[in-house]
Amino acid sequence: MVTFGVLGPLTAGSARLGGPKQRAVLARLLVARRRVVPVRTLVDDLWEDPPDGALGTVQTFVGALRKALEPDRPPRTPSTLLVTEGAGYALLASDVDAWRFEEMLGGDLSVLDGALALWRGPAYAEFAGFHWARAEIDRLEELRLVAVERRAAAALAVGRSAEVVADLRAHLAGHPWREKAWSLLALALYREGRQGDALGAVREARHALVENLGVDPGEELRALESDILAQSPRLRPSPESSLVGRADELALLDTAVPAAGLGLALVTGEAGVGKTALATAFTELLAGRGWRTVWARCQEDAPVAWPWQQVVEALGEGLVAMDRFQLRLSIVSTVESAAPVLVVLDDLHQADQETLAVLAAFTGRVLSGRVLIVATSRSAVPSEALARAEPVRVQLDGLDEEAVAALVGPRDARVIHQRTGGNPFYVKELCRLVASGGDLGSVPAGVRDVLRRRLAGLPPEARTVLHQASVLGRDVEVDLLAALAGHDVLDALDLAIEAGFVVEVAPGHARFTHELVRDTLYEDVSLTRRARWHAAVAEVLRPGDVQVLAHHHALAGTRGAEAVRALAEAAEENRSPREAVRLWRAALAAAGSERLDLLTGLVRALAVSGDLEGARERRSAALRLAEGPQEVAEVIGSFDVPGIWTTNDDPAHSAELVAAAERILPAFPGPDATRARLLATIAMEERGTGARLEQAREAEAIARELGDPALLAFALNARFMHTFHRTGLAPERAAIGRELLEVASGRLVTHEVLGHLILVQACSALADFGTADRHAAAADRLAQRHDLPLVSLFTDWYAALKLAAAGKTTEADSAYRAAAGRVKGTGMWGMERGLLPLALLSLRGPSTVDLDDDWGPHLDWVRPLALPHDEALKAARALHGGPADLLAEVRACLLAMAAIRLRDDELKQRAHGLLSPAANELAAGTGLFTFGPVSGYLEQLRG
Repeated sequence: MVTFGVLGPLTAGSARLGGPKQRAVLARLLVARRRVVPVRTLVDDLWEDPPDGALGTVQTFVGALRKALEPDRPPRTPSTLLVTEGAGYALLASDVDAWRFEEMLGGDLSVLDGALALWRGPAYAEFAGFHWARAEIDRLEELRLVAVERRAAAALAVGRSAEVVADLRAHLAGHPWREKAWSLLALALYREGRQGDALGAVREARHALVENLGVDPGEELRALESDILAQSPRLRPSPESSLVGRADELALLDTAVPAAGLGLALVTGEAGVGKTALATAFTELLAGRGWRTVWARCQEDAPVAWPWQQVVEALGEGLVAMDRFQLRLSIVSTVESAAPVLVVLDDLHQADQETLAVLAAFTGRVLSGRVLIVATSRSAVPSEALARAEPVRVQLDGLDEEAVAALVGPRDARVIHQRTGGNPFYVKELCRLVASGGDLGSVPAGVRDVLRRRLAGLPPEARTVLHQASVLGRDVEVDLLAALAGHDVLDALDLAIEAGFVVEVAPGHARFTHELVRDTLYEDVSLTRRARWHAAVAEVLRPGDVQVLAHHHALAGTRGAEAVRALAEAAEENRSPREAVRLWRAALAAAGSERLDLLTGLVRALAVSGDLEGARERRSAALRLAEGPQEVAEVIGSFDVPGIWTTNDDPAHSAELVAAAERILPAFPGPDATRARLLATIAMEERGTGARLEQAREAEAIARELGDPALLAFALNARFMHTFHRTGLAPERAAIGRELLEVASGRLVTHEVLGHLILVQACSALADFGTADRHAAAADRLAQRHDLPLVSLFTDWYAALKLAAAGKTTEADSAYRAAAGRVKGTGMWGMERGLLPLALLSLRGPSTVDLDDDWGPHLDWVRPLALPHDEALKAARALHGGPADLLAEVRACLLAMAAIRLRDDELKQRAHGLLSPAANELAAGTGLFTFGPVSGYLEQLRG
């Protein structure tokens, strides 16, 4: 692995880099952060006026870099580090000092020290004259200043105020407008006993801010000045720490610090919850206040009073042989003489009786010095003397979701919190598993090992009951568990509760403390035994909760009519499309054959879950099974999954469906629901043609007459697919979107989402981005709530469109590439090819067109923008009208660009005729990208 350095002179491991331009190519690719940089962009970024042959020169630089970065790569084998993607290059770096620096910004004092040590000089210093480097240089420099200030705050928290004063003086000499740094400096001076200097720092800050920025100090600095004048207790070192999510617990521990004599605190919680980490953070805080701190760990099978022997030795003394009473007094005296002293007794639940007796001896004496004893324990400590001393009790539970997000980032925080209960050890192990390519749904090996060791301490009968409970899920109904076990399970549950594996949530109801505990137990049950226990649960379940019954039937692999009925009913009711897919498949397995009703249910669930290719395949299978017009109509009519994109993903499959629908349509002449669904299906499947508007309107009329909301939503979707026969129809599509919301809201979720997405498209064309934003957000909320993965594909594209419309070209470029990457593999073939190059063309303009890019079906429309004049003119004049789809206005804009480039009146007249109906719109009706105001093209075409 090559380690790249940009925080100072550019380095790439031990590779010898070439001259300035070659180094600039490497730096430009590093700035792109693994994204593709088109060759033409590299040329423009290296030269203000590119010389002839610049493209070849860049390719030469790239070839030389590949040899330098991968010297051991065999000849004629592709590079895996500096790769070619389309018409550009990407550097797939994984170890860059700037990236590591950013990851370390949230760390503690030692981590921040390491982060700042990565800086060997100004970031990308030799490229400061390049426009593409300037923003990244400024961003990294700002982060460095933030790191200096965070490091100062962390040092202040552990009592290193003198050091902070010196560091911040140097920091502020070069950056006198950093108000946060002035606040930290004043606080550090105050804590050094220099109240006058602290007030002087505030005055300096006020002068610097007025002089440099023309502003007065902010609220924080003004409040600090008042606190200094009042000598507020708030300015004393507080029990804050870089320990995530434990500020309240640290503050509670701080209340145990005695003003004189003995203080006691007891920290309890399950294994891995962070008791030792909390005690460590508290130790650092007291050490910063001048306390002496010693640690001792209680161990099983250790000598008598072994922890106190560790304490005495740490204080530089030794124990001499004497009777127990004298020995206890000697230990107390030794500790007292070191005051102020903090003694941490870790894992007190493993302490022997003599260790507890010595602890009791402390509680029985009046101490002359300040002594604080903090003990950590997984369970209650059997010490009457300790209980009577009324220690400060800190019950440590799992971190909340916000704290977990601070540890792991926001992306998977909710799932990780749910699976771990916020237990920090489990959180870190699960993150380590995911980082190594594992699945969030798995149990990390470290967690499994720890849990198995703890389980081994239970009697075999209790372990068996826990394994049976794991089959019921995380929540356990005790009566159901007893029915499965065949005997009373209360004694076993008592032991499990005492050991911390389960908790009682209500009489007769228990819950595993963490999903990882339940999953570990469940995975340790053999597949055969699991299936039999699931089957046994299904037999004794009370009727009512069909989802639970179906769950057990599916995992038991039950066959027969009862299982099929439960599974199909649960699949029909389930709000998660992916879970519905699993249940429909289980129902088919339980039936033992391909059943038409089960297949059609599976088809719909597959489509909504995002597996469009699978849905098409199974829909064709269902059609082949159908016999007679009624069954064929049921197969066709059962699939009313909404469609937003007008390009057909699978024309052959659509032709099969349309042929079947037209074949049986005469069998349903009346204005009934079956006929309406067949007509709407024909219109949906022949989308983007403009040829089936009549069928869509007839289906819509029938649906209105019948008063069927679901049928009307489907018919409105069909009509939407045929509102692209000319430009300028965004208002009509917006009206369809609004009616869809009225019809579907609260009862037809997928069509409600469709209404929002149609309005995103239409409002984009109408330049009403405020309304479009609201509909995009509403669509995302519904998609998240109902597990609709394809929705975010469209809202991601829209977010990129917004960036482009705001002129944020670089950000939009990155957003478009990310959005296009997500489309791959979805089965939405109509969106996979050609859309990304069109989006980038909308950003960069026609001069950047590279015909070697994958333009898909749009190639003919961009060729006139890049070919030599005569060839381009011939190609432009040969263009036909194209399909009546969402890209109609885009093609008209491309024709306008060609006409303007070629200065051809005939082409100008054609383009003007196509675009003039949309004169008041933006060329943004796709909701994916924008080619700007149509009026701008019309003006140029008239010129």
